[in-house]
Amino acid sequence: MYQNVRRWWVAVALAIMPLFAIAHGISEADRQRMLDGGYVEYIGLGASHMLTGYDHLLFLFGVIFFLSKFGEVIKFVTVFTVGHSITLTFATLMGITWNYWLVDALIAISVIYKGFDNNGGFQKHFQMESPNLLKVVFLFGLLHGFGLSTRLQQLPLGDDQVEIIMRILSFNVGVELGQIAALVAMVAVLSLWRHTESFKRFSYVANLGLIFAGVYLLFMQLHGYQHDAMAEDFRFPTEEHRHMHEDMAIEKTFDSSRNEL
Repeated sequence: MYQNVRRWWVAVALAIMPLFAIAHGISEADRQRMLDGGYVEYIGLGASHMLTGYDHLLFLFGVIFFLSKFGEVIKFVTVFTVGHSITLTFATLMGITWNYWLVDALIAISVIYKGFDNNGGFQKHFQMESPNLLKVVFLFGLLHGFGLSTRLQQLPLGDDQVEIIMRILSFNVGVELGQIAALVAMVAVLSLWRHTESFKRFSYVANLGLIFAGVYLLFMQLHGYQHDAMAEDFRFPTEEHRHMHEDMAIEKTFDSSRNEL
C-alpha cells in the first residue's frame, strides 16, 4: 500500500513541476496591461500573482494543515497578511529591493521549514519544542511580502506619489482576494480530509511532499540566479548557432535526386 502511495506522490510531483517552473513572474504582457489599464488591473494582477504563487500557497497550506478551529485559521492568516502587507507596501514605496531569485529562494526555505515543523522535526532531530508559530508566521510573512514587492517593482508605478500608493494598495487588495480564494479551497479540502481515516496515515507523507516541493523550488530559484549572475557562462555561442543554421539550410537545398542514376 505504501509503495502505491509513494508512486502516486511521484506522479503528482512530476505533474506539477512544470507549473512551479512558470510560477508568478511579471511578464511583458503584464507590464503593458498595467500601462494601458487602471487600478483594477493592479487588483487583478495581485490576485493572479497570489493564485499562481505556489511558494506562498504551499507555505499557507503548511500553516493551516493542523489548524482545526476556524478562529485559529483566521488568527494565523491575519498575522501572515499583516507581515506581508508591511514589507510589500514600505519596500515598494522606499524602493528597497534585492535579486528576486534569491528572495524567492528564501521563501522556498519557508515552505521546507513548515513541512519539517509539521512532521515534528524539531522534536525528533533537535529534542526541542517548535519555535512560536505565531512569531514564525509573522516573520515569514515579512519575507513573503518582500518577495511580492520585488515583483511589483518590475511594473510601471509612475512618478506621482499618490498614484504609486494607490497602485501598491490595489495590488495588495488583489493579493488578499487571491489569498482568500485559495484559503477557502484549502480549508474546505483539509476539513473534509480530517474526518477520514487516511488523514492520520498520510499527513506525514503530505508534509514530506511539502518539504520536497520546497527543495525543488529552492534549487529552481538558485538555478535562475545562477543564470542571471553568470550569464556569460550560459550564453549560447552565437557564431556556432549561426553556422549550424547555415549548414541546415544547405542540407535542405541539397537535391538527393542528382545522385540517382
